[in-house]
Amino acid sequence: MHGELPPEKFLWLSCGGAVRWDPETASSLFSRYLKFVRIEHTLFALPMAYAAALEASGGSLILWQAVWVAAAFIGLRIAGMSYNNIADRGIDAMNPRTRGRMLVTGAVSLRGAYAVFAVGVALFELSAAMLGPWPLYLSVPYLAVTVTYPYAKRLHCLPHLHLGAVYALVPLGASIAVYSYDIRAAALHTPWLLVLGSALWVAGFDTFYSKMDLDFDRKMGLGSVPACYGERAAKAVWTSLLALSAALYLANYLSMGGGPLGLALTALGSAVEVWSAAAALDDRRIPTAFNANLSVGLLVAAGILADYLLPAL
Repeated sequence: MHGELPPEKFLWLSCGGAVRWDPETASSLFSRYLKFVRIEHTLFALPMAYAAALEASGGSLILWQAVWVAAAFIGLRIAGMSYNNIADRGIDAMNPRTRGRMLVTGAVSLRGAYAVFAVGVALFELSAAMLGPWPLYLSVPYLAVTVTYPYAKRLHCLPHLHLGAVYALVPLGASIAVYSYDIRAAALHTPWLLVLGSALWVAGFDTFYSKMDLDFDRKMGLGSVPACYGERAAKAVWTSLLALSAALYLANYLSMGGGPLGLALTALGSAVEVWSAAAALDDRRIPTAFNANLSVGLLVAAGILADYLLPAL
């Protein structure tokens, strides 16, 4: 986390009408905002969008579609992450686990966070418009699903399913982008096993990760499976969700009739899912299980990408 800038370092300084620019501070500010939206997680998840687009198109994804699919995903992710921080800043300030977040500490200002949100929305809407009419028509519902996520835990006990739905928009949206003028064709060619597997994967690991906030959530009256239904029920929920997701990922790849390299990568991703579900049963291993889980989407996407980009393998 970046500390406060020393007095001699500043982005803009107006004094007597003079304005000074400090490149070092500008670089620091830019990197701070990249950290604020967790850009590395965005780039890490991007292969899933391409994998879904390739599977939906039968490998005929063209360059301009690939560019705007990436831009749309990045824009939506930036908008979602920034708004989540904005909406939760009061709760984050009271939670010992999250009180070091950048909007809470002041490393990023509220005005700056809203500016980042606006940039994300603008990039997403522009990209949707460039992809075609159906991506543009559906962009508002997509944004609605994304920005309402922070309020889910205030309203009910299953915010994990809402987060899973947000992530499922990635493969679903990429598939629609390929058939942007024909929603029936998009529905027919969307890899629904991949979409559902992705939703259950994220819902599953978010369920076990929320166990870290069990006492805080109960104290604040916030909803989660562990807080509402207890630890035993939560363990049953996340193991079931992750096991089913792993099975759906494998079923999706087998339905493609892909090669051994892609199958091996998909199987590895599914195995990591099942392992993380078991590892999270021990509270001390929840952070390790969560970090390992971040590789699941990448491995599954890599399996699909390998099948289309390296067909000989």
